[in-house]
Amino acid sequence: MSARDWIEKDFYKVLGVPKSSDAAAIKKAYRSLARKHHPDANSGNASSEAKFKEVSEAYDVLSDPAKRREYDEARSLYGSGGGGVRPGARNTGAPAGNFSFDINDLFGRGGGQAGGVGDLFGGLFNRGGRSAAVKGEDLESEITVSFAEAAEGVTIPLRLTVSETCATCHGNGAKPGTMPRVCPVCAGTGTTSRNLGGFGLAEPCAECHGSGQVVDQKCPTCAGAGRTSVQRTLQIRVPAGVADGQRIRLKGKGQPGVGGGLAGDLLVVVHVTPDRLFARNGDNLTLTVPITFAEAALGATVSVPILGGPPVSLKVPPGTPSGRTFRVRGKGARRKDGTLGDLLVTVEVAVPSTLSDEARMALEQFAAAVPGDPRAGLFSGVGDTA
Repeated sequence: MSARDWIEKDFYKVLGVPKSSDAAAIKKAYRSLARKHHPDANSGNASSEAKFKEVSEAYDVLSDPAKRREYDEARSLYGSGGGGVRPGARNTGAPAGNFSFDINDLFGRGGGQAGGVGDLFGGLFNRGGRSAAVKGEDLESEITVSFAEAAEGVTIPLRLTVSETCATCHGNGAKPGTMPRVCPVCAGTGTTSRNLGGFGLAEPCAECHGSGQVVDQKCPTCAGAGRTSVQRTLQIRVPAGVADGQRIRLKGKGQPGVGGGLAGDLLVVVHVTPDRLFARNGDNLTLTVPITFAEAALGATVSVPILGGPPVSLKVPPGTPSGRTFRVRGKGARRKDGTLGDLLVTVEVAVPSTLSDEARMALEQFAAAVPGDPRAGLFSGVGDTA
C-alpha cells in the first residue's frame, strides 16, 4: 500500500468520530464497530469482513498518540485528503479536479533532500529499516582457569572483537559530507508489497535491503555498512565453585544493538584444567592419601594438604582398611552462597616395591605371628547349590 493510500483514508470517518475525539471515544467507537462486523458474527459476509479490517486499520493508527499526531500532520499537509493542487505541483494535463501528482512532491525528494515521505511514514507505520531498534546478537567465548581458580573464584581479562557504530559516518554508511537518500523504490519504508492474488505480501526492499535508504557515496572506513569491528577487553569474574563446561551469561556485554536497541549478551564457557592432587565431586573436593601398612594397622595421625590453605591433621584409627574415605568438613569447594563443601580423603595402603633384609625379616616374623587366613571364607561353600 502506498503512502498516498494511507493519507487519503479518513480514519475518523471510518470510526464515525470527530477529529477532536479523545482516546476513550475512539476506543468506544472501535469496540462497537468491531463487535458488529467481526467475522465470527458475520460468517461468509465479505462486506463485513472488509469493514472489520478497515475499522481495525483505523484504530491501529488513531489509538497510538504518536501515529495519530503524524497522521493528522500528514493529512493537514495533503489538504485533509481533498487532493487540492498546491502551488508548484506538477500538472499532467488532466481536466480540472481530475489531476495526478506525486505524493513525494508534498515533502520534497531527490538530490539527497531530507524530509521525504519515507521519513514521515517510516516512523508512522513502523516500517523503517535503520530507525527500527534491533537487539544486538549474543556472543560466545571460552576461557580456561586452573582448578584452584575455579574453586576460589577469579577475575581474568577477556579480549573480544565486536561490531560498533562507525565513528567516521556515525552509522549512516555515507561518506563524510554526504547523506543517504530515501530509497526511490520503497519510498523509505524498507519494504515492498507483492500481489499474490487475494492478498499482498510485504517483503524487504531489494534496492535498499530493508534499510529504507540508499548510500551513493559510501563511507571509506566501513564501506557503507555503518559499523566497524573493534577489539575491547572485559574483566570477567569467574565465580567460586564454577564447574568445567559451565556457562556464564553476562547481560548486555554482547554485540551492541542497532537503532537504539539493547546490546546482546556474552556467553562465556569455562574450562577447568585438572589438578594433580584434587578432584571435584559436586561441592566436595576429593583427595587420595597414601599411608603405610603400619599406620593402617596401628593407627596414626597424618598430615593432609588443603586447597588454598595450610595442611590439616587427619586421625587414622587402628585397623583402617585400604580405600576407606574420611570426611574433613568445610575444606571443600566454595558454594554460591559462600559456604564450603567438604574434603573427602581416601586412604590407600602403600606397598613398597623393594624391601631391605631387616624389613623382610620383620614382615616374616609378623606373618608368622598373625594367625588365620584372610581368604579362607572365599572358598567355603563353593559349588553348593541353593
